[in-house]
Amino acid sequence: MKLPLSDNLVAAMQKDTGSGDVSPSHVGRVRHRRRPNETATDGNRANGTVLLVSDQNKYKSMLIRTYSSLWMIGGFVFVVYMGHLYIWAMVVVIQIFMATELFNLLRRSSEEKQLPGFRLLNWHFFFTAMLFTYGRFLSRELVNTVTSDHLLYKLVSGLIKYQMFICYFLYIAGFVWFILTLKKKTYNYQFKQYAWTHMILLTVFAQSSFTVANIFEGMFWFLLPASLIVINDIAAYLFGFFLGRTPLIKLSPKKTWEGFIGASVTTIISAFLVRREP
Repeated sequence: MKLPLSDNLVAAMQKDTGSGDVSPSHVGRVRHRRRPNETATDGNRANGTVLLVSDQNKYKSMLIRTYSSLWMIGGFVFVVYMGHLYIWAMVVVIQIFMATELFNLLRRSSEEKQLPGFRLLNWHFFFTAMLFTYGRFLSRELVNTVTSDHLLYKLVSGLIKYQMFICYFLYIAGFVWFILTLKKKTYNYQFKQYAWTHMILLTVFAQSSFTVANIFEGMFWFLLPASLIVINDIAAYLFGFFLGRTPLIKLSPKKTWEGFIGASVTTIISAFLVRREP
C-alpha cells in the first residue's frame, strides 16, 4: 500500500531523526581519556597560570629580561655618574609617570568633556607641590652651578629667596581657578577630583622628599637601598626561575615562595657585604 507524499516525508524525517540521536545511556559510556601530557600540564599550573619553572619559553623570557636589565642598570649607573641633579631629574620623571597613572584612576571621560581644561588644574597643583618640596634642596645646588653667569645667578637667587611666596601665590591661584571652573551637576565629581589630587600629592611627594634629601645629603644612603632593590628583584627572579613551584599570591600568580625566601636571604646577606662606614 502506497502512502501519500506527505506521509512519506514524515516517515523519512522520523527515520533520519532516530538514526541521528544518541541515547543517554550511550553518551554515558563515552569517556574521554586524558593524555599524559595534559595531566602534567595541569599539575604545573597555579590558579590557571603556568609557573615560570614549568614554562616552555622560560629561557627565551630570561634572555629578554637579561637584556632589559642590563640596559636599565647601565642607564642607572650613567645617571649616577652624571651627578646629583641628574639623579633628581630621574626621580622627577618617575614621579610624573606615577602621578599620571594616579590621576587617571578616578577619571571619567563623560565628566571631563563638560569640564575643558580641568585636567590641567591637577598638573598645576603637581608642579606647585614640586617647587615647594624641592626648592630647599635645589637652592644650594643651583646657586653653586650658576655662579659663573651673573644674570642667571641673580635670577636663581631671587627665585630661591621668594620661593615660599611664589608657592603660596601659585596655590591660591590654583584654588581660585578651581572655584571658577565649578559647574552645576558636576560639583560632586569636581570636589572628589580636588581631594584626590591632594591625596596624590601627599603620597608622591611625602616619600620622594626623603629620597631627594638622601641624594643631596649623602649619596651612599640613596645608592644602598636602590642597589638592594635591584639585588632583591634579580634574586627573586632567579630563585623562582630554577626552584619556584609554590605560588605565593593570587594577585601575581607567577611569584613563588621559593623566589620570595631566596630573595630575602640574598638581600640580607648583600646588605652586610656592601655596607661601609658613611
